[in-house]
Amino acid sequence: MEAVEIVRAEVRELIRARGIDPRSEARPTADLIDEVIRAYDERTLSGSLPVMGDPDDLRRSVLDDLTGFGAIQKHLDDPTVEEVWLNGPHAVFVSRRGVSELTPTVLTESEIAELIERLLRTTGRRVDLSSPFVDASLPDGSRLHIVLPDITRSHPAINIRKFLARTRSLHDLVESGSLTPAAAGFLDAAVVAGANILVTGQTQAGKTTMLNALCGSVPARERVITCEEVFELSVPARDWIAMQCRQPSLEGTGEVPLRRLVKEALRMRPDRVIVGEVREAESLDMLIAMNAGLPAMGSLHANSARSAITKMCTLPLLAGPNIGSSFVTPTVAGCIDLVVHLALLRNGSRRVHEIVAVPGGVESGTVELETIFHTDGSGALVRGSGFSHLGERIAAIGKDVYSLLEAA
Repeated sequence: MEAVEIVRAEVRELIRARGIDPRSEARPTADLIDEVIRAYDERTLSGSLPVMGDPDDLRRSVLDDLTGFGAIQKHLDDPTVEEVWLNGPHAVFVSRRGVSELTPTVLTESEIAELIERLLRTTGRRVDLSSPFVDASLPDGSRLHIVLPDITRSHPAINIRKFLARTRSLHDLVESGSLTPAAAGFLDAAVVAGANILVTGQTQAGKTTMLNALCGSVPARERVITCEEVFELSVPARDWIAMQCRQPSLEGTGEVPLRRLVKEALRMRPDRVIVGEVREAESLDMLIAMNAGLPAMGSLHANSARSAITKMCTLPLLAGPNIGSSFVTPTVAGCIDLVVHLALLRNGSRRVHEIVAVPGGVESGTVELETIFHTDGSGALVRGSGFSHLGERIAAIGKDVYSLLEAA
């Protein structure tokens, strides 16, 4: 038995004997660990026990095991790590600045099972053979996703996307180089004016980050309702209600899907509705909200602004056989004002790739688009040839859309 296992066992025994709760009594727990390590160090002088090595490393390992998430806690505490995922006991990966790397962290099968139990303890959600998927939010806002065998081949797959509260406004995106000042000024005015905005891009392109930044431009007086599968958005508005979906119970009842959240949001006197991620038929409910004159924003997986609009014209058809393209396509054209498309570059950086306006026209069943900003050959976001139809709404807030766009 290694020194860390002996110390961990002795600490656990003393914790039970003294009635200490490691999760709520961090300081007494840390003091107890120090006490056990000192005593163990003295006993190693007799030569009958394994040498413990660096006491600081030992202390951190035992403390993480008792108060955190064990071997992966050091990655969760690392501010440079954006995401942690486990493919198996010997395959623990992290992502830094959009680039993945394999870590030297190794877990046992029992440690993975215990990790899953700990991760879910505070979420109110479950995962088992009857429900092998779980999507949840950890207390710090990080997003958790777990898949169990036999959906996976042999080991559980665990993803933890850390909540990094670095971006609070469009100005922060300008500072990070993801957005130009001219484009940020235009988007800020569009949000204040109540434009309906769709944020698109591939996985990990920064869609949630962009939505958070756009939320920073929402006027403070507005009542904002957010609807998400799990909590990820952070809205600085004083009048903000956040809602997330709920899994069904063991009896298969009590499920609350995203469609229900969007419908309920409309009954809560919102000034603005934000849908965390549109995947299926809830796209119809978001369009209906927009069509009612309610400013709304949402995100969508897509390869380009054009493909995003095409996808928005097809997803609502999943809502039922009575929904047809003859209704959906002109509704998309008349409701969505702007598409902000993001790109994840090969070096891991995230950039706004294009900003497209949807002026409202439909030609031969295709929604017309106008490119407001696009990425040129050098990778820079530059002014496009199109113009925005938001002139009157932006003028109503005391700004001139021509000045904003021509500043680029």
